[in-house]
Amino acid sequence: MARNAEKAMTTLARWRAAKEAETGKNERRPYLASECKDLQKCEKWRLEIIREISKKVAQIQNAGLGEFRIRDLNDEINKLLREKRHWENQISDLGGPHYRRYGPKMFDAEGREVPGNRGYKYFGAAKDLPGVRELFEQEPPPPPKKTRAELMKDIDADYYGYRDDDDGILLPLEEKAERQAFQRAVEEWKQQRAGGEAGKEVEPDEEDIYGSDAKIASDDLAKQSEQQKDDPMGLLGPRFTAHVPVPSQKDIEAALLRKRKLELMKKYGIEDDEDM
Repeated sequence: MARNAEKAMTTLARWRAAKEAETGKNERRPYLASECKDLQKCEKWRLEIIREISKKVAQIQNAGLGEFRIRDLNDEINKLLREKRHWENQISDLGGPHYRRYGPKMFDAEGREVPGNRGYKYFGAAKDLPGVRELFEQEPPPPPKKTRAELMKDIDADYYGYRDDDDGILLPLEEKAERQAFQRAVEEWKQQRAGGEAGKEVEPDEEDIYGSDAKIASDDLAKQSEQQKDDPMGLLGPRFTAHVPVPSQKDIEAALLRKRKLELMKKYGIEDDEDM
């Protein structure tokens, strides 16, 4: 059996190597897209990257590859996507079409981003890996709170009930309830009036606050005697006794009348006959 070195020296092998050198199939893709200044070559490398991405996206759909192989494939796909964006930017800088602006969004529908982590996508079986599934099951963030201006935008006359009577339903109900309440109030008033006339008693006369002096004195003596009976030792408190004559209501009225009379006589220069 011939060795690999001997196979490489055969006529067919040399012919194929010459052909590949002429067509440029053995040419390696530049590491940086900015190093390539040829628009056609940039298009070529972009298409090559797209073919590699399509191949790896098809491979990652197989969940039997194992967790580590799936993670490696997903990392390689994201790396190729970033490289494809670099080549598209270089193509647009060289005057070519703007693929990122007008071109189709390839592989965007197949990949899925984690909320809060833009740029890195999960494809195929990578979306069901342990630890990744929980990221997609997180609750969405709460909706933003409305500002006061947004809340006031929906407030009108209906909010304050200004047009509740326009439907023609509320007014008849209010009138009916008002009539019923009025009838109940009249019936209660009639019942109270009938019961009051049946059990009406003669009201006592008003107390005469201008009683005679003898009556007032007798009342004071009666109170003092009752207090002495209730508290013969004086334990409930001191008792007050008036040592001067207390004027009655009539005496006070007579004194006020005389004072007023003297003021008027002095004002008009009239002498008092009693003083004369």
